[in-house]
Amino acid sequence: MSYLETGSLLDEFRSFDKGGFFDLGHPLLNRIADSFLKAAGIGAIQAVSRDAYFTAIEELDGSRKYNFPNIKGETNRKSLEAMVKNTGKESLQWGLAAGVYSGLTYGLKEARGAHDWKNSAMAGAITGVALALVSEDSSHEQIVQCAITGAAISTAANLLTGIF
Repeated sequence: MSYLETGSLLDEFRSFDKGGFFDLGHPLLNRIADSFLKAAGIGAIQAVSRDAYFTAIEELDGSRKYNFPNIKGETNRKSLEAMVKNTGKESLQWGLAAGVYSGLTYGLKEARGAHDWKNSAMAGAITGVALALVSEDSSHEQIVQCAITGAAISTAANLLTGIF
């Protein structure tokens, strides 16, 4: 019997936590690259599923009330190109966020010698700023809001880790 016949999908996901996809020679680089790849894949799936959902709703509804950025509807090829471009952009943003956050939490843990809510707050805030800076038309207010939101979510996740 081969592994594929006896292993489950859950076993496959658990194996990602043990070794990652590859070895770049340093734990920090491994963590950043691994987080980037996993989150980029999730971002791509999210973008494609959202676009597919809205396309299906438009077909059923017969209306054009859901507007996609860069999808004009002139031809199927242009719409497909816009969807691929949008998917690539979103997967890059998700990967950036995960890579920055993961690298910062690892670096802060190594520098401070502890993994606590302070590390999470700082990593979340910096990740929020990075995401705000790569978004279109980022303003000062948006950058501050993303930093506060990132810090709050990350800190809450860290504090709630042991509870659930």
